[in-house]
Amino acid sequence: MPGQCVIGLQWGDEAKGKLVDLLTEGKDLVVRYQGGANAGHTVVIGDDVYKLHHIPSGIINEGVLNLISPGVVINPPTILKEIEMLAERGIDVAARMKISQRAHVVMPWHVLEDKMWNELVSGQDNIGTTLRGIGPCYADKIGRSFAVRMGDLIQPDFAERVARIVAVKTKILSAASGSAPELDADAIVEEFSAYAKKLAPMITDTNQIVLDAVDADKNILFEGAQGSLLDIDHGTFPFVTSSNSSGLGISTGSGVPGNWLSKIIGVTKSYATRVGGGPFPTEQDNDTGQHIRDLGNEYGTTTGRPRRCGWWDAVAARYTARLGGVTSIALTMLDVLSELEEIQVCVAYELNGERITHFPGQVNDLRNVKPIYETIPGWQTDVTGARSLDDLPTKSLQFARKIETLIGRPIEFISVGPDRAQTIHIPENESLENYLKAKSV
Repeated sequence: MPGQCVIGLQWGDEAKGKLVDLLTEGKDLVVRYQGGANAGHTVVIGDDVYKLHHIPSGIINEGVLNLISPGVVINPPTILKEIEMLAERGIDVAARMKISQRAHVVMPWHVLEDKMWNELVSGQDNIGTTLRGIGPCYADKIGRSFAVRMGDLIQPDFAERVARIVAVKTKILSAASGSAPELDADAIVEEFSAYAKKLAPMITDTNQIVLDAVDADKNILFEGAQGSLLDIDHGTFPFVTSSNSSGLGISTGSGVPGNWLSKIIGVTKSYATRVGGGPFPTEQDNDTGQHIRDLGNEYGTTTGRPRRCGWWDAVAARYTARLGGVTSIALTMLDVLSELEEIQVCVAYELNGERITHFPGQVNDLRNVKPIYETIPGWQTDVTGARSLDDLPTKSLQFARKIETLIGRPIEFISVGPDRAQTIHIPENESLENYLKAKSV
């Protein structure tokens, strides 16, 4: 049975968690394949709100095994807090989740490095890290010599490994910052050994589990974190995350061959948001942006920081949809635009006097582009109660159809609120285009 994946097409925060939760029913496995505690996924079921950072969004559903695969970096105290939070709400995470022994661990020196580099880099060059040690952990993963993996936490030589790394990191951090860091190898070993004791029953070889599932033709759903424009190789570098957050990261992060995937759903808001530094061509640093921020509650799940808000960007979304091999679109947060008389959609950029429809690869070019907008009439109708296409105003469907046309992929889901029930599914044998044609007859 072919695998499915949910990825974000923007700079993250597209409401992927909601869609993963919705699609988990009937799945055998849900696999989180990249990112770390810098990701924030929110699942709303009636009055119950679950805010997750490490744990896959499929955890709410019984009878589904959730995997954290090798591409993820893990902060043990953070994941343990999530496990405790879910236990208090009646969810036995240990019975529903396994963690890859190959996944790398965010250690105390990574957090210190993150804060130090953030203080040393200012202005427009500051990438806006969440200061959780994610980037330095990925850097050590690539460097190999000072990396710690989940499997290492339960090895007999763990204390020796930590002592060697602390000795080197102390020299590096002291030289770079001018003061000795607070790194006590014995204290770190004691702390992380305690974490390991609690997590050990879940640490295993997830590659074997997922590849056995592929061979057995099981139904697998892959969950992306952050958004495709933050991809380390293909995003708005250097203002990106430290992993492949586009659809291209699915195979490397999870261990599943790419040719086994048949359906990749790209999630995009009906507008655009971004957190931290970096270019944002359609940003509205004005009353319109604040209006969107307030109605969309655009404050980070992980950090609480207000998100930068702007109009929807077809150039960026089409680029990431092509990059990730997206087969269909989930359009979210449609309700947030309901009060606006007019909505702007960016259909192209102007760069050095030339109209372009490709997404620039250089950050300075992206800083200098001017968005070219088309104006779409607003619908000024509350859509949060809509449960089918018949419940949506025609103008809102025309807006959705415009997005579908500009991306070049069919819209399969339209979300009109945070709750699981506030999602309209358009079956594969139907289409928004045909629906609008029939409605106009």
